[in-house]
Amino acid sequence: MNQNAEYRAVNDAVRGQFFRRTWAMITPYWRSEEKGRAWLLLAAVIGLSLFSVAISVWINHWYKDFYNALEKKDTAAFWQLIGYFGGIAAVAILGAVYRLYLTQMLTIRWRAWLTEKHFSRWLAHKNYYQLEQGGYTDNPDQRISEDLNNFTSGTLSLGLGLLRNVVSLVSFSIILWGVSGSIEVFGVTIPGYMFWCALLYAAVGSWLTHLIGRRLIGLSNQQQRFEADLRFSMVRVRENAESIALYNGEPNERQRLSTRFGKVWQNFWDIMKVSKRLTFFTAGYSQIAIIFPFIVAAPRYFTGKIELGELMQINSAFGNVQENFSWFINAYSELATWRATSDRLLSFQQAMSDNEQRTPAIDVRPEGERLVIKDLGMDLADGRHLLTDADMTVEPGERVMLSGRSGSGKSTLLRAMGHLWPAGHGSIRLPATRYLFLPQKPYLPIGTLKAVLSYPQDDSVYPAERYAQVLETCRLPHLVNRLDEANHWQRMLSPGEQQRLAFARALLFAPRWLYMDEATSAMDEEDEATLYQALIDELPGLSIVSVGHRSSLKRFHGRHVRIDGGRLQEQQPT
Repeated sequence: MNQNAEYRAVNDAVRGQFFRRTWAMITPYWRSEEKGRAWLLLAAVIGLSLFSVAISVWINHWYKDFYNALEKKDTAAFWQLIGYFGGIAAVAILGAVYRLYLTQMLTIRWRAWLTEKHFSRWLAHKNYYQLEQGGYTDNPDQRISEDLNNFTSGTLSLGLGLLRNVVSLVSFSIILWGVSGSIEVFGVTIPGYMFWCALLYAAVGSWLTHLIGRRLIGLSNQQQRFEADLRFSMVRVRENAESIALYNGEPNERQRLSTRFGKVWQNFWDIMKVSKRLTFFTAGYSQIAIIFPFIVAAPRYFTGKIELGELMQINSAFGNVQENFSWFINAYSELATWRATSDRLLSFQQAMSDNEQRTPAIDVRPEGERLVIKDLGMDLADGRHLLTDADMTVEPGERVMLSGRSGSGKSTLLRAMGHLWPAGHGSIRLPATRYLFLPQKPYLPIGTLKAVLSYPQDDSVYPAERYAQVLETCRLPHLVNRLDEANHWQRMLSPGEQQRLAFARALLFAPRWLYMDEATSAMDEEDEATLYQALIDELPGLSIVSVGHRSSLKRFHGRHVRIDGGRLQEQQPT
């Protein structure tokens, strides 16, 4: 199965079990170590939500008395009810403020918990690397930052909104049933007829809303992906600004960015068209709902069966019942966005699960004191073989240089040693001791120079003078006074300086085994010789396996192994 087909299969499986899988994504937080505070906050928010319903019922009864006072021109009752309303409003405002505040508090706590869990899982099992190489998910950064934010806020908003609407529906349905009376239609008496009118009105409206707006779910999903792709492309321009400038590649990059934005533009236009049709309907539905209860209740009012206050109470109760029945209509756009967000998070989790459950094709594990490669085969995605049944043993203290033509599999062999190569067979036994990999392009995290040098350890591990020593040794004395400076060092330093910094990191870390992939490609031969000699002098007994092309490297290695025709071939020392 190719990557795109597998990605589509993952998404199809996710959609087929959407509600079960979404529930499984929602519930862990409420059973976690934070469950006490989470449930307390949720109970408080639910209590305040139900209190807002009680306020609405309170105001509905106030309508009846207020309009009756107006009809009777009762001044004393009028001012008394105005003061009564002021008290109700003050309490309602206080409840609304704290309902929002506590909801936001619960949202950010839930988001923080989910984010930490996703950080841990994304960075475990090499998921961040394998998913990027396999192309199974797009923009994991957006899924963890934006999608988790939208998921938590959307879930609480929709869940609490639904609960509030159900309670409000029950409360106002009782009121509406009691005040609307009955009506006779074709000889049949219908009790509580206003309630049935509200139900029928909302049911028809909900059905039509779904027919008109159902495309919004897929379009919202695509919009999030296209927006993320556009941002990623702009980040790529920033990261490679110097190369693009030297190539004069601005027209090409503009075309790429315009193509990305073209997808955003076209998809947004599709959303606009669907939203326009949906808004035409929902706006008309809402406007008609204003006068609909008056039209239906007018016959009883004009025949004198109810007073003005009761008419207004019926209108208010009908409006609440109709609005509660119409929750699906009013929340449809939010539901569509939430569904799209959930789909993206579920497919992201599915891709990580698939990677975690995948049995490694190459058996790599720490064992013993030697590096032992046995019956190793490495395959490319298109089925071509890089290595076939390769065997090699490296004893402690040996220094081995791997060479070969470009594309022969030198760097891939080091990736396989680092658990990064998925296709092939055989076994690799890494020495069960302290080791370090130096890739061709070092990773320099944004932060202080101390933090960069000590990576992947904390910068408090080594004394301050040791940092200065390794910088001097690696021909970086001009950086000694900047150890506490925080910066984007990958942009500040030349490729050669970055590689020298990586050697300084190796001297600090002091591994027993060092695996290097073209780690001196950006240096001149003098710097290369100085740094290799520093490793040999300062780390006695260090075992080295390094990939390189230069003949000048041979004198620092006792063994020379060439990859040729898918085989590991020992070369005679020169």
